[in-house]
Amino acid sequence: MSTRERILEVAANLVAESADGDVSTRAVCEAAQVGAPALYRHFGDKQGLLAAVVDHGFDTYLATKRQRETTADPVEDLRDGWDGHVEFALRNPNLFRLMHSPAMRTPPAAALESHQILTRDLERAAAQGKLRLAPELAAQMVMSANVGVALMLVARPGTFTDHGVSCRVRDAVHAAIFTPEVVAGRADASPGEDGTGGGRDEVQLSSAAARLGATLAKAPRSALTGAESALMAEWLDRLAR
Repeated sequence: MSTRERILEVAANLVAESADGDVSTRAVCEAAQVGAPALYRHFGDKQGLLAAVVDHGFDTYLATKRQRETTADPVEDLRDGWDGHVEFALRNPNLFRLMHSPAMRTPPAAALESHQILTRDLERAAAQGKLRLAPELAAQMVMSANVGVALMLVARPGTFTDHGVSCRVRDAVHAAIFTPEVVAGRADASPGEDGTGGGRDEVQLSSAAARLGATLAKAPRSALTGAESALMAEWLDRLAR
């Protein structure tokens, strides 16, 4: 193990064990048995060290997502992805808070990869006619709600004592982004629940636009010119939203 790897591993462990999720560079140096110059040479400063810990945390989180096999049902994959995200937060509360701290001014590349994985699952749902919104908008809704509920569970455990709130928020968000048929087809769906925020015709229109947009985005060739394709994509995105 290199000196950099040892410092990073020690820092990650100290963050996990800390009462408030914070660590000092002196404590890291003592535990890693290195001098301060070595830490600063590899990480620049404390902010650089914590940024590296965040990168390591995202890589750990994404390890299972990179290896998972997608099923034929993107809706179930999305439900499992939400639950897995919350489970990771509950297992690593200090690390999760640090990963989503406003102090981390530059989001790591792995955070973008996580968002891309989510968007791809939503694009599969749109291609199957199961999504009532544009995949990009749906991804923003899912990610913000998923991270938000996970942060509340780990940051305010005294208030958010019922972890089942995650499932309820998940189902509420999914009801807003999936078509009524998908929501009504859930085994645990409430009678009369259709997830609509507007008329049924409006939902069908937005779903059709999202599906066509996802299909065109993956089409290898098009009879449209570049300008026409861009205009079509803009129209479909507007309808899907």
